[in-house]
Amino acid sequence: MNLSKRIQSVPPSTIMELLTFASKAKQQGKKVYHLNIGQPDIKTPDGFFKAIREYKGEILEYALSEGLSELIEAIKNYYKDYNLEFNNDDILITNGGSEALLFTILTICDEGDNILVPEPFYSNYFNFCKSVGVNINPITTLAENGFHLPIKEEIVSKIDSNTKAILFSNPGNPTGVVYTKAELDMIAEIAEEYNLWIIADEVYREFVYEGEYTSVGTIENIKDKVIIVDSVSKRYSACGARIGSLASKNKGFIKGILKLCQARLSVPTLEQLGAIELYKTDNSYLKEVNEEYRKRRDVLYNELIKVPGVVCKRPTGAFYIVAKLPVKNADHFTKWLLSDFDINGETVMPCPAEGFYQTEGLGVDEIRLAYILNTEDLSKAAVLLKEGLETYLALNK
Repeated sequence: MNLSKRIQSVPPSTIMELLTFASKAKQQGKKVYHLNIGQPDIKTPDGFFKAIREYKGEILEYALSEGLSELIEAIKNYYKDYNLEFNNDDILITNGGSEALLFTILTICDEGDNILVPEPFYSNYFNFCKSVGVNINPITTLAENGFHLPIKEEIVSKIDSNTKAILFSNPGNPTGVVYTKAELDMIAEIAEEYNLWIIADEVYREFVYEGEYTSVGTIENIKDKVIIVDSVSKRYSACGARIGSLASKNKGFIKGILKLCQARLSVPTLEQLGAIELYKTDNSYLKEVNEEYRKRRDVLYNELIKVPGVVCKRPTGAFYIVAKLPVKNADHFTKWLLSDFDINGETVMPCPAEGFYQTEGLGVDEIRLAYILNTEDLSKAAVLLKEGLETYLALNK
């Protein structure tokens, strides 16, 4: 039996082969510090679990397709702290940010259309688009300038008659970039001039370490073009809850998305009840988490830049660093770290960055690091990465 051309066009996860190398390293008795995946070790607020434990219903019913009204109300009130004004009927609850993104692409694009995305980008953007016959036109950004956007003319040159939207994460995964107000104004200007949607993936909104954060949703003249994708996963370290949301002032878009929400029936009821409590979490939790990630970033970055030839600007958001290394192939370097290198039985696993690019040949010499380990473990991992890179370079002169 043949599979669809659609699913055959979607690439498998590039990390699976590397996980096999990591598994073999562990079988050999090595401890592997994982910097390859954005799974935080931060404690999830107790309110989430308490709400689920205290559920007293005798029947676990479907929730409304648009989501529990109490959760929508909580998200609406949360947005007010960021000068984002939404009504309850501007917000829909989704099965994680992933469903929010997929449903958005299905709603605004036809097969053969394309979306502009700054690269490197979250690799699932490509998979979501490819699975529904939508193309990505990449806007290349560079490690040398901290992955900030190029000039307007370069972005506009990527637009054609099939371009429907600009999609970006801010703060950025995998780069940690936080776009300036001027950059967002430029995106808004392009969207208005060329009648494009703006899909703003803002799931790392709380993780900004220097400067001011601006949501594109606060730019008044393009509010009907903005779609905000959100999630509790990273904000409250609740990745397994799979609670996301969409917010837009465009009534036609929300009406269209609701059809897909109705087709998949509902988001899990218990997790929504837990998420309501997450949005009641005291702001001190988010401040403490922000400070913890700031410390972790500095630990990792300060070790990384000690190695001659590494190109890396200090990221100002999210919890990722993309660094250009003085190696020919970061995938080969990563495999070497797992198979041939250790210090006292310990090694480290970065993530090769090539999979975050669409343009062929880019990212081959780059890695993405997620600083999601506690400070003590991260310090060890940072030293291992530095020592490993120096050893690898000496062996490959």
